[in-house]
Amino acid sequence: MAAASRGLISRIRLPSLITPPPIPSPYYSLFKTFSTCLSTTIDECEAAAAQPRIIQSQPGVMTPKSRRTGLIAVKCGMTALWDKWGARVPITVLWVDDNIVSQVKTPEKEGIVALQIGCGHKKEKHLTKPEVGHFRAHGVPMKRKLREFPITEDALLPVGFSINVRHFVPGQYVDVTGITRGKGFQGGMKRHGMKGNSASHGASLSHRGLGSTGQGGDPGKVHKGKKMPGRMGGKQRTVKNVWVYKIDPARNLMWVKGQVPGAEGNFVFIKDAVYKKPATSLLPFPTYFAQEDEDEAELEPLVADLGDVDPFMAAN
Repeated sequence: MAAASRGLISRIRLPSLITPPPIPSPYYSLFKTFSTCLSTTIDECEAAAAQPRIIQSQPGVMTPKSRRTGLIAVKCGMTALWDKWGARVPITVLWVDDNIVSQVKTPEKEGIVALQIGCGHKKEKHLTKPEVGHFRAHGVPMKRKLREFPITEDALLPVGFSINVRHFVPGQYVDVTGITRGKGFQGGMKRHGMKGNSASHGASLSHRGLGSTGQGGDPGKVHKGKKMPGRMGGKQRTVKNVWVYKIDPARNLMWVKGQVPGAEGNFVFIKDAVYKKPATSLLPFPTYFAQEDEDEAELEPLVADLGDVDPFMAAN
């Protein structure tokens, strides 16, 4: 009797355990329409990303957050000038040798905003096959030196655009990066400016020695970073806040105050100073655009006054 009652109860409860069919929601059609629109928008975005960005070479307005490209120059050597008070001013001469835009990097393709600048000329037989393929893919002549400069999107320039020395203005400050002169293996006195040991009073064959390099039993080792003899020079260094004295558009030469890293004939990389930022209203942006009737061979050099301390910064 109990088993029969349990079977009867299970038959009675079985229909209640079956899940009823789902009732269509009134928002189902709206969700389906939204999904269709979203997929269409994604397809349109992918199609737009696949198309190359059209970059035009035209003057723009520079903002305080804008960042222009830099240039590649060749260090020609040093000379000296005298200001109106008769003080001698050391000058370094830099040659901006045929700089062009060899590649444009955008967020859609490379994920960054930068310009690759090429300098000088080089024969195809002196380049590797990947380098030749790179130049041919972008349709630019073979270049001797390449350098990438991060910029902002409002400072983009098209591939093949030529940039001359008028990209900079006399009186502004720039940062110059180069490879220092290699001096080989040097001792502690030349490499680190150490004093050395005594010249007499019992010093034998240790006049230019370092002296002690560590402790005895405890810790009984030479600590890392100890200044000792080693290879000197041949490293990348940046000289900041270099003042531009004069530019010569006819010969693409630039005179800067003071010294810059590297030997004569080495490449240096010039960009706007980070700390002493020039006035945005006086700089050509994104670069200098020559007039149609302008002849660079007849242009006079642009010179800043050596007597002024910060003539360019006063405009800020």
